[in-house]
Amino acid sequence: MIVIPAVDIRGGQCVRLREGRADAETVFSSDPVAMATRWARAGAQRLHVVDLDGAFAGAPRQTGLITDIVTAIAPVPVEVGGGLRELAAVEAVLVSGAGWAVVGTRAVTDAGFLAEVCRAFPDRVIVAVDGRGSRIVINGWTEMAAEPVVDAAQRAGDAGAAAVLYTDITRDGTEAGPNFEQTSVLARAVSVPVLASGGVGGLDDLERLAEVPGLAGVVVGRALYTGAVALGQAIQRIERRAVAPGP
Repeated sequence: MIVIPAVDIRGGQCVRLREGRADAETVFSSDPVAMATRWARAGAQRLHVVDLDGAFAGAPRQTGLITDIVTAIAPVPVEVGGGLRELAAVEAVLVSGAGWAVVGTRAVTDAGFLAEVCRAFPDRVIVAVDGRGSRIVINGWTEMAAEPVVDAAQRAGDAGAAAVLYTDITRDGTEAGPNFEQTSVLARAVSVPVLASGGVGGLDDLERLAEVPGLAGVVVGRALYTGAVALGQAIQRIERRAVAPGP
């Protein structure tokens, strides 16, 4: 399992939202490129970059800034999401140098698009399956859908997604602890790697997530920005667990 720092962009700034609410924003930096560079220099193996303006608008809004981030931290790979609801938008992100495009709302609500985007960009599409607990939320986390999280994740895996990213938005930005139960259920249920996001508040949370079979990585946001988690220490702790002998 790898630790993936999050760089969320809104209005040209590096921010964190609480529970996905646009009115619960904390600005952590006016320079997202510098922040991304900081995490890369601290040892990040991958970055998770989100265009929040794009997520709320339904189409990318911070393409230039994201391209600057990708260029600045190369060769550290970047996964990019936020408003990617058309093939052309996904292609543009990948052409800019991103390693993966993170596709959410349309991939969850449109099975035809899901199949098409995974076929067009093999091994380059991560499907974001966001939920309030076990139920899907869409459109920048503003609407509840009827489909369970597990069903949407299984469909993404069957369509050929490179991975599934699960976020419990009731935990996101709270540092109150991830949804371990739902993350474990999801990791057992799908045939592709699972990334977890939302609620990490300390190293203990990361160590517990590292015990979940099938969990390939965890996206960490606010806990890194507040200092509750030191990236270098977290990476070392997880690496030590990976090489520790069994009982």
